[in-house]
Amino acid sequence: MTLAEWSVFIGVLLVTMVLAGTLLGRLPLNSAMIYLGLGWLLGPDGIDVLRPDPFAHTAMLERLAEVGLLISLFAVGLRLGVPLRDVRWRLPLRLAFLSMAVVVAAVAVIGVAWLGLSWGAAVLLGAILAPTDPVLASDLPADAGSHPDLLGFSLAGEGGLNDGAAFPFVMLGLGLMGLHELGPGLARWWAIDLAWATAGGVAIGALLGAATGRLVVYLRSRHDEAVGRDEFLGLGLLAMAYGLAQICHASGFLAVFAAGLALQRVRERPRSHTRPLAAAASSEGHSYETLATHSHHASATMHDSVQAFNAQLERLAEMALVLLVGAMLAYARPLPAVWWFVPLLLGLLRPLSVLAATWGERLSRPQRAMIGWFGIRGIGSVFYLLLAVHAGLDGRTADTLVTLTLWTVATSIVAHGLTAQPLMQRYLARRRRQPARQAKTTGPP
Repeated sequence: MTLAEWSVFIGVLLVTMVLAGTLLGRLPLNSAMIYLGLGWLLGPDGIDVLRPDPFAHTAMLERLAEVGLLISLFAVGLRLGVPLRDVRWRLPLRLAFLSMAVVVAAVAVIGVAWLGLSWGAAVLLGAILAPTDPVLASDLPADAGSHPDLLGFSLAGEGGLNDGAAFPFVMLGLGLMGLHELGPGLARWWAIDLAWATAGGVAIGALLGAATGRLVVYLRSRHDEAVGRDEFLGLGLLAMAYGLAQICHASGFLAVFAAGLALQRVRERPRSHTRPLAAAASSEGHSYETLATHSHHASATMHDSVQAFNAQLERLAEMALVLLVGAMLAYARPLPAVWWFVPLLLGLLRPLSVLAATWGERLSRPQRAMIGWFGIRGIGSVFYLLLAVHAGLDGRTADTLVTLTLWTVATSIVAHGLTAQPLMQRYLARRRRQPARQAKTTGPP
């Protein structure tokens, strides 16, 4: 297709998604399923105008997946308003680290015993498929604010954390295959890839996010400076956190997620003898400049503006990357193991890993079942797959990992997309009935 033809196609697609937005809300479909189908139609198995060969164009596809993942991680960090010391963070932390480790170990054993992979390739496969996706979980309960639903918050927090937490295991798998330096007795892996990459990434992102946000709020609320260009602020902070973390050999993914969290937590220090602005009587409300420079509203205005812009980028990144995943399915080799491996991972290993990670947590059966089912695989898995291929993965092992990863992601998009709406409606209806039951049981005071 020529540039003009691509321009027409993309324009029609974007406008159609706007026009069909209300209709999609009534159907058991989501946008990712539409993008996946369109990607397949455009790919070699369809009209053959999109050819994202994961072997021939590895570096370019890896960078696209990385950028999309960074945008989504920053967006998730901006949405999670629960204080960092809140006990509710315990569940997403256990899901992101303990549940993920269980999946990596289980897939590694299956890979060696049933898929004929080496231990290195099997660990690598487990690490690629272990992280859940924060972008494709958009149909789950709202995860914003300081009092979110536990289910939505836990899944969003898990998705934000485990894309970075999977990095050490990917490096371990590559190292066992001779494609990465692990050091004597795994010393380098323990010290750099695991401990420093995790702690350093979180620390770098948190410090940059907090410092940048406080500086901007101070300049706006005290000197009426640095007003506007909030889209530059978000992109600049994302780029600084990722770049500095990578230079320091820390996790860029965790740094970007932590930067979003830290920026969301920035609060202004109102000037003495001032009051918050009252709700505007006119329909136009207060101007952006008034809110952005007011000492009671500067931080909220900054956060809302950055989040609104980043949310639009997130939607565009989702569209582009899921289209590519759909087209890449043509490069998955015929592999009989797909028929049993993908259901085993999504339907059994994920729920069992959640059961292990949530042992002792005060969760209802529906909550535990929903968390166990909605382990959505997505762009994080695609990125780590491309990273492994770029590192030198080839031959039968590469074919096996590419096929299993792409079909796992595609199946997850379809299966979780079809079930998200009906299951969430039942879950939310059950939540609404619980206070009524408690009120009837307790009776009037």
